[in-house]
Amino acid sequence: MSETGAEKATGSESMPDWEKRFRAPRVSLPDWAEDAPQRSLFASNATGTYELYAWDRTTGAQRQATDRPNGTTDGLLSPDGEWIWWFNDKDGDEFGVWLRQPFGGGPDEPAVPGLDASYPAGLALGRDGRTVVVGRSTDEEGSTIHVVRHDGTGGAAPVEVYRHRESAGVGDLSHDGTLIAVEHTEHGDAMHSALRVIRPDGSTVAELDDTKGGTVELGLEVLGFAPVDGDTRLLVGHQRRGRWEPMVWDVASGEESDLVLGLPGDVSAEWYPDGSALLIAHGFEARGELFRYDLASRELTRIETPTGSVSGATARPDGTVEYMWSSAAEPPVVRSTAGGVVLDPPGMKAPASVPVEDVWVDGPGGRIHALVQRPAGTAGSSGPLPTVFEVHGGPTWHDSDAFAAGPAAWVDHGYAVVRVNYRGSTGYGREWTDALKHRVGLIELEDIAAVREWAVTSGLADPDRLVLAGGSWGGYLTLLGLGTQPDAWAVGLAAVPVADYVTAYHDEMEALKAMDRTLLGGTPEEVPERFAASSPLTYVDEVKAPVYISAGVNDPRCPIRQVENYVDRLAARGAAHEVYRYDAGHGSLVVDERIKQVALELEFAQRHLPAAG
Repeated sequence: MSETGAEKATGSESMPDWEKRFRAPRVSLPDWAEDAPQRSLFASNATGTYELYAWDRTTGAQRQATDRPNGTTDGLLSPDGEWIWWFNDKDGDEFGVWLRQPFGGGPDEPAVPGLDASYPAGLALGRDGRTVVVGRSTDEEGSTIHVVRHDGTGGAAPVEVYRHRESAGVGDLSHDGTLIAVEHTEHGDAMHSALRVIRPDGSTVAELDDTKGGTVELGLEVLGFAPVDGDTRLLVGHQRRGRWEPMVWDVASGEESDLVLGLPGDVSAEWYPDGSALLIAHGFEARGELFRYDLASRELTRIETPTGSVSGATARPDGTVEYMWSSAAEPPVVRSTAGGVVLDPPGMKAPASVPVEDVWVDGPGGRIHALVQRPAGTAGSSGPLPTVFEVHGGPTWHDSDAFAAGPAAWVDHGYAVVRVNYRGSTGYGREWTDALKHRVGLIELEDIAAVREWAVTSGLADPDRLVLAGGSWGGYLTLLGLGTQPDAWAVGLAAVPVADYVTAYHDEMEALKAMDRTLLGGTPEEVPERFAASSPLTYVDEVKAPVYISAGVNDPRCPIRQVENYVDRLAARGAAHEVYRYDAGHGSLVVDERIKQVALELEFAQRHLPAAG
């Protein structure tokens, strides 16, 4: 399926559209320095690997800031715009240290000397150019937060101001550097955080915990301190009305200002730079839109964006808003309310794909929303199509009307694609997201089965040519579905999956162990029957469909040992399977590698699916 170097050298004319969508240069929504807004940082795949780039908006100059074999996307600018901070792990294992380099270029240096490597758990940089708040997570220490006061000589020592065995991280640092917001799960529920505001010496200023004293578990999240010196207002996300909404909490007085916006879906927000208004991001039924909310007048004003998905937005000092927009049919672009495209990478443009259709199916836990794409020209076709059920990861995520090169590749090859926002997905209320407790994996597959039944009975899908596919949690559900619904699927394609839940638990990063304890109600030793019921390895001998598995050998989320355990069981019974192992972590940031993986999946499905009946 892939092209040779000679074919690529002839230019994009000989390249199939599906490959162009991966190769076309893309950029992320640019971050900008709070006190130097002309300086920005963004990620791009322009070199064939996603790396960080510095952008001086005044001169237009762009400079590649990082260059690593497996790519770099985790970085931010210091508020004064003088430094680029980026996280240096090893080949995608997510375990490393922060480095920094001058905005204009120069050698990288350890950003926080004295702190050993860890998994990152938040980072906040002070406007004074000296104060740094670093969140860390390790299997040995649990979660820790350190404050560093740089003295300009590299001699400052990190001071620990927080430690707990359960998951926690840095939420934000106040504009004047006197307050630190911490998200924590000391109560043991990794799905619902509580908040604590502390001073740089570690002493507590205020607490906010919606998990206490009730039978309903509610979560909180830090959205950011007001961008004004001496202002003690903290923007907080809450779930008190059954979905994510913002409120303003004055951590000094304790006053909570609820914002009743009347929007039906999940709502997030960030401050406008002068602190007078909020930029509201509203997600509902797989689409996104933006609003401005004036705090004085309480007026909500819609910001016009095309129908589709807004995957990020930021308000600039001049009051304009920059946002990343795409739809299933149209590739992503960074736009501005001032008009036009903010950042347009040179080179080949990604070909368009086909739009999605919305489908609602009655399921065992309520109405299920699915997004369907059909090959061009097949709408109303009498013949059922080979169909890929592309299952999203997370599970706390959702598929949306956004551009995705993977599903578009299947459509180009004549497949219908169905994406299911099963119970556990975000965007449909707290109860839908929290429905996974204790019957993990099995609940999601009940919803996928209901949509599968609709796809077959509606005439869309050929029941003999159904592919179950997904990555991460979607890869987990793929393997679990192949074992628990062995007669439903003709082929399975699982990328970076959980395959042996018990071994995965013991080998994965500490934060994910905490999530698994929350989902399943304990450790494998405490609730062995739940881990067994939710583990693909339990059902491996029931698998009938040919299975393709791809896995990163450095993956800390779905570690390689548990994948090998599953593969060994397939091999022992002579089941049809193929395994592709690659030198990266939980996925790849290298374009060639991603294209190779998609080509292998397309070829595997083509080889193993039966011909049309």
